[in-house]
Amino acid sequence: MSVRVRIAPSPTGYFHFGLARTALYNYLFAKKEGGAIILRVEDTDKKRNSPEFLQDIYDSFNWLGLSFDEKYVQSEHLERHKELLRKLVAEDKAYISKEVAKDDSVREVEVVRLRNPGRSITFNDVIRGDITFDTTELKDFVIARSIDDPLYHFAVVVDDGDAQITHIIRGEDHISNTPRQILIQEALGYPRPVYAHLPLILAPDRTKMSKRKHQTALKDFRAKGYLPEAMINFIALLGWSEGAGDRELYTLPELIEAFSLEGIHKAGAVFNEEKLRWYNRQYLVLKGEEFTMDVLNIMKTELEGRGILWDDGKARLLVPIIRERISIYDDVRALVQDGEFDYFFSEPSVDAAKIPDRKSTSGMAKEHLTFVAQALEKIPDDAYDAATLKDALWDYAEEKGRGAVLWPLRYALSGRDKSPDPFTIAAIIGKDETLKRIRAASEQ
Repeated sequence: MSVRVRIAPSPTGYFHFGLARTALYNYLFAKKEGGAIILRVEDTDKKRNSPEFLQDIYDSFNWLGLSFDEKYVQSEHLERHKELLRKLVAEDKAYISKEVAKDDSVREVEVVRLRNPGRSITFNDVIRGDITFDTTELKDFVIARSIDDPLYHFAVVVDDGDAQITHIIRGEDHISNTPRQILIQEALGYPRPVYAHLPLILAPDRTKMSKRKHQTALKDFRAKGYLPEAMINFIALLGWSEGAGDRELYTLPELIEAFSLEGIHKAGAVFNEEKLRWYNRQYLVLKGEEFTMDVLNIMKTELEGRGILWDDGKARLLVPIIRERISIYDDVRALVQDGEFDYFFSEPSVDAAKIPDRKSTSGMAKEHLTFVAQALEKIPDDAYDAATLKDALWDYAEEKGRGAVLWPLRYALSGRDKSPDPFTIAAIIGKDETLKRIRAASEQ
C-alpha cells in the first residue's frame, strides 16, 4: 500500500507554528515516498469551533504553499461514525451506560463506553522505539457522549481507518492518546498505522511553548513580514536534520529530497526567533522588484500617515540602504516610525551645539561646511552622485580630519546622530537641497 498521511488541525484557535511543522513533516514524507497527504479539519469541539479559526487554517496553508491531495471536515463523516458506534454496541464491544452528566445540571445521560480488555499494549514509534502501556487503568473509557455524538478518539480512529492512513506523524503530546486509539482500532478491525511522535518545540528557556505565554500564531509572523520560504526552511530544521554537514538553506523541493523520518530528533527543539530572522534575511535579500515594491508600499503608508510628503524617486534610492538594514518587513515600519528616513523627504531640525565634532569648534565646523559647499557647487548636475562627491571632498577631509569635516556635513543633512554616510545622503536629496541644508547649518 502506498503512503497516506494526514494533518488534522482543529478550528479552536489560530494556526500555530507547531502545527505548521507537523504539517510540513507529513507533507515532506508523503512527497518523498510518492504518497498522498490529507487535510482533515477536526471540528468535533462544537463549543470552541470558529469560522475565523477555520479560515485561518486554510489561509496559513496557502501562505506556506502546502497543498493537499484530499480535504474534508470531520463532521461530514458523522453518519459513518454513528454507524460504527452502533456496530460496536451490537457486537458487545461497546455498551451504552446511563450516567449523571458531568456539568452543572443534574441529569442522566447515555454515554457509549468501549469494553477494555485491560491488557498491555506495545507499539513501535519510528522516533522513540517501542513504547508500552498498561491499558487496565483506562478501564471502560467513553468513546461517545451518545450514539449521535462521538468523541475525538473515536472519530479520529474511524477517519484514519477509512482513509487508509499508513503513517501518523504528530506531536509527542499525543503519545498518551495512542493506547486508547489502538484499542478502538482493534475493536473496529482497522490495521495499526506506523507512528512517529515529534519532539516538543521549546521556548528559549527550554520550557514548553505556550500559546498563552509565547507568540505562536502563524498569522502574527506573517504580519511581521516573514516570508513563507523562510518559515518553511526554519521549521524544517526545528527538530530534523539531514545528518551530514551543517547545511542550513533548503528549498521546498530540496527538503522533499532530503527528508526522512529517521532524521527527526528525539530531544525538544528550541524556538529561536533571531535564527528565524536570519533565515528570513537570506531569502529577503534575493528578492528583486518585488522587494522594492513591498518596501515602497510600507514606507509610503507610514510616512504619509505621519504627514510627510512622499517622493517616489528619493524613496527608490533608499531601497538599497534599507535592504542592508532589515531582516523582516516589520523592520522597515520600525525604521520609518522612528524617523530614520524623515530627513530624506523634509528638512531636518538641527541643533547648533551638535554641528561641530567633539574635537572642533563651531568656527572650524562652519569653515569646513563653507569649503564643502564650494566644492559641491563645482560638480556638474549630471555628475552629481555619491562617488563624485566623495572624490571631491576626501582629500580635504583627510587633511583636516575626517570627523571634523564629515560629521558636520552628515549632521547638517540628517539632523541625526546616526545616519548613512553624507555622500549617500547628499546624492539622494539632490544638489540644491544639499547646499540649502549646508548653508542653513552654517548660519546656526
